[in-house]
Amino acid sequence: MTRRMQYLAVVVVVLGIASLVIGAAFVGLAAQKNNYVVSALRQQKVTLGLTKEQIANGEVVDNAQAAQVAAETLNKHLQSIAPTYGDLMKANNIGKYDPTDVKDLTYTQGLNMENSFNLAVLSFGVIQESMATGAALIVIGIAVGATGLIFFRLSKHTT
Repeated sequence: MTRRMQYLAVVVVVLGIASLVIGAAFVGLAAQKNNYVVSALRQQKVTLGLTKEQIANGEVVDNAQAAQVAAETLNKHLQSIAPTYGDLMKANNIGKYDPTDVKDLTYTQGLNMENSFNLAVLSFGVIQESMATGAALIVIGIAVGATGLIFFRLSKHTT
């Protein structure tokens, strides 16, 4: 019985280590993706939705909150052209998208930018979720590994 307890304790320790490693991988990959998204946003030097003071301080849209404000600002601008894309198409002479129509082109370019900012907001959310999951896996890994070590030590003392 003691040998079986020791094997079980080793399995628990290995599971704890695996959880710790997987958690660290989650956190590391999330940090990498966060850096990528922030760098991509900073490269574009977008200031849409920022205050004059923020712009004067050299700030750009590079986080979830600023990206969401930029998307909402773009949406308001788009609504001044047409309330929805469907309404834009109904008002169009040919009833479908016309790339030669300045209004259609402006709306769809704005819509693409709005969608890009919405994807940035989503990306930051997924990144935060991945970091939280990784942190939880690290804590679980430490707890499970420590429990396995305790079982292993206890199994040596039982005869």
